[in-house]
Amino acid sequence: MTTGLFVGLATVDVVQRVERAPGPNEKVVSLRADVSAGGPATNAAVTFAALGGRATLLSVVGGGPLAALVRGDLADHGVEVVDADTAGTSRPALSAVTVVDATGERSVVSRNAEGVEVEVPAELGELAAEADVVLVDGHHPRLALAAVTAAHRAGTPVVVDAGSWKPVLAEVFPLARVVICSSDFRLPGGEPPGPGLLDDGPALVAVSAGADPLRWWSRDGSGTVPAPAVVARDTLAAGDVLHGAYAFGVAEGQSPVEALRLAVRVASLKVGHVGPRSWLTDPKLLTVARGGTA
Repeated sequence: MTTGLFVGLATVDVVQRVERAPGPNEKVVSLRADVSAGGPATNAAVTFAALGGRATLLSVVGGGPLAALVRGDLADHGVEVVDADTAGTSRPALSAVTVVDATGERSVVSRNAEGVEVEVPAELGELAAEADVVLVDGHHPRLALAAVTAAHRAGTPVVVDAGSWKPVLAEVFPLARVVICSSDFRLPGGEPPGPGLLDDGPALVAVSAGADPLRWWSRDGSGTVPAPAVVARDTLAAGDVLHGAYAFGVAEGQSPVEALRLAVRVASLKVGHVGPRSWLTDPKLLTVARGGTA
């Protein structure tokens, strides 16, 4: 079975769906509420497992009721967890998410991994060597750098989810095969992502842009991948899903461009569904993954 190691943030996402975003000092009643595990690497791992891979998440989960929720949700969706907090003293970050019903646009407030110190598990080298692909989101810098270093030594391809700049990425990019950025990503000087990132070492750089075509650059060329036309119902974690599907394509031996096309198809399917997990039960998922249309 295709195997992926996902290293990064695990949160508890409390998602409220509203007719409109509330203004200052305003209270509104939501149309729907969902609670699930979240975080870039976590959602990518769930996607990888949904496509038929064996996904392992290395993160800080810790103990307490919120940690139990994360573990339970991930177990339900076929993701194995390796917890870097063996003492169980940490608690997952809580993310407050608002999704506007008419547009599917989301806003997020979260502590992420701020102030969390971790130890690198002894089994990380073995996990990276046994995986067909390693994805990092940079939210636990020590884990991210250790994971990409171990993967590089083992010859395992590394995919970086570059949603926002983190200082550790300066050390991670040279060891990565692929860097996929959001359109909001900016380098420390304010420069947007583009082919210049190839100078840091990756073989391919891509920039996702929601409903607009995904752009990519490699040392052999460049191009775009258009997104299928869909009615966006919920854009929460769409980028995470794209990264997880790309990692699955790489692990299955697809070319970088083939994997990008797979990633765009799966992410487009996801945004057509309300809620963080409802898309996983869409019977069209595996058809889309094999190259069909939604």
